[in-house]
Amino acid sequence: MKIIDKGVFIEHDADGFPSHTFPGICVLPSGRWLVSCRAAIAKKEMKGQHPLLSFSDDNGKTWCEPYNPFKNQSLAGKPGLFRTAHLTTLENGEVVASLSWVDHSNPDLPFFNEQTEGLLDTRIFISFSDDDGVSWSMPELMDTSPFNVPTPTTGPILSLSNGELACQFELNKHYYEEKKWRHLPILMFSKDEGKSWDSFSVTAEDKKNRYFYWDQRPSLMTNNNMLNLFWTFDTQIGEYLNIHASKSFDNGHSWSKVWDTGISGQPASPVMLPDGKVAMVYIDRSSCPEIKMRLSNDLCESWLSEELILYRHSPSQASKKRSMQDAWSEMTAFSAGLPATTLMENGDILIVYYAGYNQDKTDINWVRVKC
Repeated sequence: MKIIDKGVFIEHDADGFPSHTFPGICVLPSGRWLVSCRAAIAKKEMKGQHPLLSFSDDNGKTWCEPYNPFKNQSLAGKPGLFRTAHLTTLENGEVVASLSWVDHSNPDLPFFNEQTEGLLDTRIFISFSDDDGVSWSMPELMDTSPFNVPTPTTGPILSLSNGELACQFELNKHYYEEKKWRHLPILMFSKDEGKSWDSFSVTAEDKKNRYFYWDQRPSLMTNNNMLNLFWTFDTQIGEYLNIHASKSFDNGHSWSKVWDTGISGQPASPVMLPDGKVAMVYIDRSSCPEIKMRLSNDLCESWLSEELILYRHSPSQASKKRSMQDAWSEMTAFSAGLPATTLMENGDILIVYYAGYNQDKTDINWVRVKC
């Protein structure tokens, strides 16, 4: 593994919104690199947050001016803002965006309620582009029934080998709800190119509700096989565990029991390489934050010895946690992380991540790796 190129596509002072997080990357059939992120005045600030897109037609040498093509929508009379946009190329050449919409009725409320552990109302909207991401259809609300609780997305829609689409999100609870939070990672399926979503699967679950399998990162492997990675939190001791994983052999409709990968950190979606190896990119915050890459010959059950460091940040940003509130407070202080991955046509891996000197001034960076 070696880094063959890297750069920055959105700098923290590019648009008057210095906090850039939640990056995503999609390489289109035309060769265009289409990238997305969340832009905000500050990482924790809700006012004015919006998704930003940018693209490069020359392998990252130059980038277009960042733009936001998505018009904000109201829902049941409530004003809302789009928070993130995750992008996927479909078989017909269109690009689909899964958008996280957040209730903005009270702009002064934080996203996470530290007293109840609830989230502001968060829903999913879908939008399509047929011109390589330049213009987009009017975003339409996705019906996530039977899940009507906050449903923040965890990544892009997946275009499956059986012709279905799979939308990924996780379950939170209402902002003022007092009962215990029952977190679950969900895949919801569409057989008609996103017009309706009529079935779902739970990709990992602890029946005792001690372990939260956060930030699922599902990815297609071969044939009908999928692999999912999880940032895993132990609510009883208030600590992150190693990355956990689960497998599916039927396009995500059922999943194996989770297992411990033996690697500490928060993962990006795994990538299957042309030679059958699987690459895992992740951020390890056990000391000074480092974004790393490891390879596996057996779907992340064991690891080859080589480790590639893609980014190193100083000083440490991990802290002692005693509760869910401590974990959320720590997240807002992170100034590097959330790598996202895609496989290029020639077998290289393209990775994007956010990083900066402090949590409120962060750039979106990219790095290209040859394995």
